[in-house]
Amino acid sequence: MNKSISVVIPNYNGEELLKTNIPYLINALETSEIKDYEIIVSDDASSDNSVSFIKNNYPQIILIENKINKGFAGNTNSGIKAAQKDLVFILNSDVQLTEKYFIPLLKYFDDDLTFGVMSKIISLTNEKIQDGAKFPDYYFANITSTKNYIVENRKTLFTFFLSGANALVDRKKLIELGYFKEIFNPYYAEDVDLGLTAWKFGYKLYYDDSTYCKHPNSETIKKESSDKVKLVSKRNKIFLHYLHLNGFELFFYLLVTTIKTFLKILFLDIVYAKAFFQFLISIKKLKEIKTYYNRNKKRNLRDIKKLILEDIKNDKIKKF
Repeated sequence: MNKSISVVIPNYNGEELLKTNIPYLINALETSEIKDYEIIVSDDASSDNSVSFIKNNYPQIILIENKINKGFAGNTNSGIKAAQKDLVFILNSDVQLTEKYFIPLLKYFDDDLTFGVMSKIISLTNEKIQDGAKFPDYYFANITSTKNYIVENRKTLFTFFLSGANALVDRKKLIELGYFKEIFNPYYAEDVDLGLTAWKFGYKLYYDDSTYCKHPNSETIKKESSDKVKLVSKRNKIFLHYLHLNGFELFFYLLVTTIKTFLKILFLDIVYAKAFFQFLISIKKLKEIKTYYNRNKKRNLRDIKKLILEDIKNDKIKKF
């Protein structure tokens, strides 16, 4: 089945990255024989010449100019809402695609239950694997999203979530899920939340090892102060657990987190305290999101983990 693709590139001060990587993107689309596609660059109030570069060099690209900085989720959603094609390919501006990149990925959407698929991501500098399939590293009251896995001699695997750097997803299902949740702005965990929600709604997420893209280490987040990164990371981790845990498991997590917060305050760890305070003032919005998730839930976290592990029970996996 032929599918049309809307490529959405969230951009913030990425003029040089766009100059380098847009030609690779166009080549990947053309060599994959994608006949019907559009490219959307959603600019997050950049202060460099990103906007003028697109206008002057790629008039065919749809340009979204946000007047204020929205963060990753908000900026990406601006692009997704402008998309008109069957599939949306969310592509970081620092990702370099390879020839015929899309050919192995399109077949997954012959199954109506497919939400999305991601490819292998390798380092731009040394070609080591950065991202494989995401391992379901979930135990009682604890969700960890940093562990990848691959299986030798298998090209297709289930993945716990899709990397926000190179996710090809069904546009209508993405709308059904409510896009990326902007409460996670400016960055971190929005892609994990989206993936877990897609699984819970009854859909499937895949990793395909037969195609790959290249990616440097994140430069945007590196430029942020370490305290800000720690604050956002900790706050969004609490958000993620609140949205996806239920019952006694959620009660236990919140109890432990509250106790940890008081202990951190005693040791003058202000960043941890700020993260918990931001969670408390966001609770009303989080409850609204959680209610929608639970109303449409067909699986829980245990079901998702069991499904993925059952698929690889006879395989020798490599985690990293």
